[in-house]
Amino acid sequence: MTTTKRTSDFVVGLTVIVVTVVLIAGTLWLNQADLGGRTRHLVVRSRDVGGVALGNPVVIRGVRAGRVEAIALGDNNWVVLKLGLDREVELPNDPVVLLAASSLFGEWQATVTSRDGVPGDRELRAAVDEARTTGDTLAGAVLPDIAQLTAVAGRISGDVAEVAERVQVAFDDQAAKELRESIRNFATLSADLARTVNAQSKNLDRISTNVQTGLTTINAAAARLNTFSGRVDSATSRGELQTIVTNSQTAARELVDAAHNLRELTDRLDKTEINLSRAVARADSVFAKANSRSGTLGLMINDPALYQQSDSLVRELRALVADIKKNPRRYVNVRVF
Repeated sequence: MTTTKRTSDFVVGLTVIVVTVVLIAGTLWLNQADLGGRTRHLVVRSRDVGGVALGNPVVIRGVRAGRVEAIALGDNNWVVLKLGLDREVELPNDPVVLLAASSLFGEWQATVTSRDGVPGDRELRAAVDEARTTGDTLAGAVLPDIAQLTAVAGRISGDVAEVAERVQVAFDDQAAKELRESIRNFATLSADLARTVNAQSKNLDRISTNVQTGLTTINAAAARLNTFSGRVDSATSRGELQTIVTNSQTAARELVDAAHNLRELTDRLDKTEINLSRAVARADSVFAKANSRSGTLGLMINDPALYQQSDSLVRELRALVADIKKNPRRYVNVRVF
């Protein structure tokens, strides 16, 4: 009987020991205690943690790599989180921590990502940059959860409804008529613009043709200028340009001499003009006297009887010459002794 009692006590003690070991192991497993020293810790600071709680998972590249071990308030209203990560997990470059809801049932997680992987939201990036600090502390920020997005969507929908109501009030029958009239005017303007473009396109074609011709002419002129430059260069190298300059100087001196001679000739012409003016004045005086019918020359020029008598005299002389040619013996008598 004594043996049976000892056996029962042994079984009871063994059972208590086993249950105690199981409870301790379960507690350690539930708390994810680091018994082998395989966990490393990261410190994160953020202005807010949202719905993050102790034990929430830490995710890197979509894979669970640790858990949130502590949350506490720090200096200057910062919230400090302590994350436990597996030592074998490699952190991304320039790591930051984003706190966000992982499901619609209120579960949250901490996601470790690079600074370049942060969404392009301006406020979120500003919060991450504000949380940055020197040392090993990582910057953290809270992503908007579903509730916040729903509230924002509700506000947006309310604003849209208000805008739609205002548009409905403003867009009455008169506004519709004015809009249709504006559309018709715009169609007319488009047609006029199309016609103008078609008309101007022909002008543009002509202008482009003229420009092409001008460019061809410019190219030809440039080629000629290049040829002329080559000739000038060759002339300069052979001394011909110096000869041309010397001849030009000689021609300039001769031109100066010719100008001097021309100036002397001009002075002489001025004197001749004065003498000619005097002669013309005297001739004019003579012609005036001759035209005044005074004196012998005036009477000879202005008396028609003198012209008539002279004409009669000429006719008689012609008749006498003709008679002499016809009857020379009547007027010439030659006798030989």
